[in-house]
Amino acid sequence: MRIHVLQHVPFEDLGSMAADFEERGYPVTSTHWYRGDQPPALNSFDVLIVMGGPMGVHDEAHHPWLIPEKALIHAAIDANKILLGICLGAQLIAHVLGAKVTPNAHREIGWFPLQLQTAPDESPLGDTLPAQLEVFHWHGDTFDLPEDALWLASSEACAHQAFSVGNTIFGFQFHLETTEESLRGLLRECSDELDGSKFVQNAAQIMASKERFTALNGAMSAVLSRILDGAKS
Repeated sequence: MRIHVLQHVPFEDLGSMAADFEERGYPVTSTHWYRGDQPPALNSFDVLIVMGGPMGVHDEAHHPWLIPEKALIHAAIDANKILLGICLGAQLIAHVLGAKVTPNAHREIGWFPLQLQTAPDESPLGDTLPAQLEVFHWHGDTFDLPEDALWLASSEACAHQAFSVGNTIFGFQFHLETTEESLRGLLRECSDELDGSKFVQNAAQIMASKERFTALNGAMSAVLSRILDGAKS
C-alpha cells in the first residue's frame, strides 16, 4: 500500500507510525503544507494520513492551503481511499463530511483515559483498543459526529474522541503515534497552551513516564494493522 501524509507543521509528523510503515515495506510520501508543497495526485496513494497542528479547520485566512487540503480529503473520500485523521486531521475529515467543528468545553493536554463507546464486536477496530486505555491528548477543538459515523470513544473532557465511517475512514482526536521525541517537540513549540486548567497537565507530568509510550505506540501499531488489513480483505 502507498501511504501519503498531510503534515501541517514540522513538529507533528508520523511519529511511531513511520516504523510501522517501514516494517511493512509500504512507501511513504508527504505533503508539507506549511512549506508550500502542492497536493499529490489522487492516483498516487492508497492511504491518506492527515496529521495534527495548532491551527483550526476554519483558519483559511491565515493558512490558505486548508482550501486545497479539504478538496483533497473530499476527493480521497469519494475515491474510497483509506483515511486516518489525527487531532486536526480528524477535525478536517469530520468537517469535510459535513459535521461541525467547534471549540471544546475544555482544553485537553496530557495523559487521560479513553472510554470506548462501541463494543469490539461492533467496531471496525475490533479489540485493538483496550476498554480503558490512557492516551495522549493535545487539543482545544472538537467535532460533531459526521452522518453515518460510528462513535468509537470518549474521554471525561471531550465526548467525541474517535469515529469511523465504514471500514475506511477513521478520525482520532487523541494521539497514539506520539513518541518521546515528538512530544518534546510539542512542548518546545506549544508550551504556551499549558494553562493549568482542569484537563491540562504541566510539562513534568506529561513527561513523567517513558513506559507510557510503549503502550501508546503498541496500540497505534495494532490499530494500523486492523485498518490496513481490514481494508485489504
